[in-house]
Order: sequence, then structure tokens, then C-alpha cells
Amino acid sequence: MKPIIKVENLSKQYRLGTIGTGTLSNDLKRWWHKVRGKEDPFLTVGESNDRTSKGSSDYVWALKDINFEVMPGEILGIIGKNGAGKSTLLKILSKVTGPTTGRILYDGRIGSLLEVGTGFHPELTGRENIYLNGAILGMTRHEIRTKLDEIIDFSGCERYIDTPVKRYSSGMTVRLGFAVAAHLEPEILVVDEVLAVGDAEFQKKAIGKMQDVSRNHGRTVLFVSHNMGAVKNLCTKGLVINNGTITFQGDIESVIYNYLMAKADAENDLMNTVDRLGNGKIRVTNIVIYGEDNQEKDEILAGSKMIVKIFYRKFVKDNISVIPTLSIINQFEQFIYSHHSRLNGVIFKNSSNEGYFSFEIASLNIVPGSYYIGFSLLSNSEFLDSLSFAKKFSIISSNFYNNGETPPSSHSLVLIEAKWKLNENI
Repeated sequence: MKPIIKVENLSKQYRLGTIGTGTLSNDLKRWWHKVRGKEDPFLTVGESNDRTSKGSSDYVWALKDINFEVMPGEILGIIGKNGAGKSTLLKILSKVTGPTTGRILYDGRIGSLLEVGTGFHPELTGRENIYLNGAILGMTRHEIRTKLDEIIDFSGCERYIDTPVKRYSSGMTVRLGFAVAAHLEPEILVVDEVLAVGDAEFQKKAIGKMQDVSRNHGRTVLFVSHNMGAVKNLCTKGLVINNGTITFQGDIESVIYNYLMAKADAENDLMNTVDRLGNGKIRVTNIVIYGEDNQEKDEILAGSKMIVKIFYRKFVKDNISVIPTLSIINQFEQFIYSHHSRLNGVIFKNSSNEGYFSFEIASLNIVPGSYYIGFSLLSNSEFLDSLSFAKKFSIISSNFYNNGETPPSSHSLVLIEAKWKLNENI
């Protein structure tokens, strides 16, 4: 079967700061190379797109040597941290901007929803914008009219459909935008993080619609989201982008696992991790997990005791009242458990410059699998320090039900002591 999208050696370079090369002579040099069919001489000076570090060049590769194929009917999940290059890739795929090098081969029309209000004219009504978007996709007025009622009903904006879009809330705009993109029958549907703007009901409805257009109508969907649960439920394949390059691609469960493992590995040096919340008055420097035998472990038996020590360093002289929170998160970024000290009626009066908070779980009743420890330190509703993927660990199988049986993580998230009985005296 022929791929509906084929991306070959795709790269996109940007110059930080001013537009152009900076001097007339360099602009002429670039033009002269282009006229002679030679490579841009400034492409060799670009650096990888790592937003957390200072570089020595004004040129960065937002994307570098991207190669992948998407088959008809596939739902491809594209994941990566903020600034990795996901949105740049979708803009190139949607023809909003062009690549610096490489090419993309298409076999169908593309409908895109890259940000709230994509393709909408704020002065036009919702109804008029539906016709405008359909015309941009190459549809006739009759084709749009046959879909109009379905689009309006799906969006839930019927009362405001003849009101200018500039008066819509962001949630209403994304509802109408998605309804238009999904119902005007493009062969390829490109959806960026915008669904996060909608409420839970609409997100569920939108994911169901994307599954429907893929499975029942054979259309292709490219989906970008930081919600790993949504990515897992919706996508069949995926790829991970980091600093403008594809670091992994394959089936969606392997992709999510690879992304979260790499994310946890990068955050093992807690003191120097930059993607965290908080004012920095206190910083967590290390997290250590202990088992029932009080030995340091990265694997804990399901149903056994677990002790977590959260080591900190204080950077101010004042005493601080601290409420620590510990969370357990699974590999799909779902919060399985969370507990803060105030639930035990405790607020710590922190005075020493260094120390640790100790948290004990008497029985870790969670199904076996890969998990992460997240933490937050709060003081008077203000974040001192917070990080979701601070420490990875595993829960391994045990004889929890005393018969060797353990439910798989696809069937259950927790282990609860329970028993069945049969009463036939009816």
C-alpha cells in the first residue's frame, strides 16, 4: 500500500533575532548560491534546537533530517517536550510554512487545527467561516451545505452560529474549528494540542470522532498532545521528537514508554533540572525509595511497604512552613495516587538548611508496572518546588491474592483485598 504522507530528509532552520542573514553581502551570497542551485552556505552553521542552553550560533535547526511515513487510516501520535519541534513539523505538513531542506509527498487534502481559531476570520460568523474553510479545502458549496447541520450540531455552538467568531470564547472557537476540520472530509487531519482547551466532554467527543474517521472512513490523523492517556487511546503508531530530531518511532505503547523513560532519565539530576515549578526557596535534591527491609530499591513488591525520602536544600534564611505532596504516576501520565501532609494534619516548620521528608506507604496496592514519583512542596498556597517525573521505579508481581494471580494493568490500576462467595440458598 502506498503511504499517504512520506517525509524525506526534512529540515527547518531559523535565525534567532533579526530576519535575514544580518548583512547585505551575506544576503547576496545566499541568493547567488540559490541561483546556481547550490546549498545555502548558512545551513552549515546551525545548532540543535536545545532551548535550555546558550549556543554560539544565531542559527538553530528547529527540525533536522526528519524521515517517516504514514499509511492511509493510521493515527500517528507525535510526542515530545515543549520546544522539541512538534508544532513546527505540523506547520510544514499543513503548508503553513515551507521546509529549509527535504520534501513531503502527499496523497490527499489536509485539514488542520493547529491553534485556537486556525483559519477563522474573526469578523465573519461561525456559519460563514464554515463555508470559508470548506472553500479553502477545495470543497463545493453543495458539499459544504450537506455537512453544515452535522458540523453545527457537533460543535454545540448552534445558538451563536450567526455571531462573529471574535465574540466566541476560546472553547467555543476550538469546538467549531475541530467540527469543521473533522467533517469537511480531508484525507489527512492534523490536530495540535488545541483539544486541551475544550472541556472533558468535548475532548472525549473529539477523540471518538477521530477514531471514527480513521477506522470507518479510512482517513489519516496526525495528533499532537501532552496527554499520554489520550495518545494511547487514540493512536496506533507514534514518534518522539527531541531537539528537532526523531529519537524513536514505532507502535504507540513503545513510543510512550521510550519518551517517559528518557524524560525520567533526564530528570535524575534533580538539582539541575530546569523544567520545574516553584520559587526556588527550597529545592529537592534527591529522592530515594526503600523497601520493607529498609534497603534502597528501584523495585517494590506489589502490596508491600514502601518508604520514600525526599531530600531538600533551603536557599533562604527564614523559617518556612512546608506541605510536601507525593504522587505516583503511571507510564501514561495518569495520576494513580497523591497524598499531602495536611491529610495527616501536619504542616512542617522548616528551619534547617538541609534535610529530608519521609513518607511511608504501609501497603503499596498498585498493579505491577513502571511508575514515577512526583512531588510538590507548598507554603501558603505558593509552590516552593514541584516536578512530576522526578524518580522512576517499578512495582513487581507478588502473591497478593495468595494464589499467584495478578490482574494486568490494562484491566485494573489498583489492588484491593476482596473475595467472592456463592450463595445458592435462594
